[in-house]
Amino acid sequence: MANRFILNETSYFGSGARTVLGEEIAKRGFRKALLVADKDLVKFGVVALVEREIGVPYETFTDFKANPTVANVKAGVAAFRASGADFLIAVGGGSCMDTAKAIGIIIANPEYADVISLEGTAPTKHKSIPVIALPTTAGTAAEVTINYVITDEASGRKMVCVDPNDIPVLSIVDAELMATMPAGLTAATGMDALTHAIEGYITKGAWEFSDLLELKAIELISANLRTATRDGKNMQARENMALAQYVAGMAFSNVGLGCVHSMAHPLGARFDIAHGVANALLLPIVMEYNLPAAKKKYGMIAKAMGVEIGGMSEDEAAKAAVEAVRKLSLDLGIPQHLRDIGIPERALSMLSEDAYADVCTGGNPREVSPAVLLELYRKAY
Repeated sequence: MANRFILNETSYFGSGARTVLGEEIAKRGFRKALLVADKDLVKFGVVALVEREIGVPYETFTDFKANPTVANVKAGVAAFRASGADFLIAVGGGSCMDTAKAIGIIIANPEYADVISLEGTAPTKHKSIPVIALPTTAGTAAEVTINYVITDEASGRKMVCVDPNDIPVLSIVDAELMATMPAGLTAATGMDALTHAIEGYITKGAWEFSDLLELKAIELISANLRTATRDGKNMQARENMALAQYVAGMAFSNVGLGCVHSMAHPLGARFDIAHGVANALLLPIVMEYNLPAAKKKYGMIAKAMGVEIGGMSEDEAAKAAVEAVRKLSLDLGIPQHLRDIGIPERALSMLSEDAYADVCTGGNPREVSPAVLLELYRKAY
């Protein structure tokens, strides 16, 4: 079997890396940008750090939600066409970059203008309009993945779209753009990155190359996330988290995820729960379920998280991995129960059906059913 690995063309890393933006735009011959940016980041001056580097005319689009919708994407497509732009710049977290990716794909492939038909692995024929991505959170790694997620409000579902044509042509991972993240967002997005790394490490599609990347990401996150959350001005911790989430994204984008994500997606679509919070809450519970299918790898996860596993049995080391993840979540102040974030118990059956239909479920290392997912939601409740 051939293992495919797709990466973006060019990425820059490091504090202040955004200063290469104007040079890269000029080198590529781009003339005008549609700047897709989170409105709060505009308000707090983060986007201004990027705007001064653009060097060509641009217009700004901020009309999208934290869990971007079909309507948001359609509005972005209209804004792009009206602007006369020939490329996109995305400045923000995963929601911003997902919105920009969907806009770029539809502009290049107008037969998918309904947005809904992009769900899954739509066979688009043309590469996206060029997207330059500058992440402001250390979590989603949307700047390096071939995935994006859009909410279909009509059906109440999150649509996972997987398309090699959507990958940004340029990513600039500048930790200075992440320095104003509040502690709660730092924690949630960091746990999102950890979920990517752990699920990508144990998913059915994992192989040696992806394993190397995911283990390094787990190591970096375990060593730096507490510090980045506690002391947002610690730029070394910020840079390490920025690198960790990118490395995790390189791998999971190519090998897939599992049931933590398939269970988290309905929480975002139905109840607008932040994706990182949903992942963090569910991760140790799903890890416990998956333990029999990934014991040896769990021992490696424990080791990467700083647990001394020498002298432990395989079972003990595997359980230590789950406990290390749970302790990190608790240390960061992540909510531990669905009832704590306002999810009604009566919704659990509906959520389990949604999760079973999610594209990420197929990558889970242990088979599940709607009944199994319901029991996992109940444990999380």
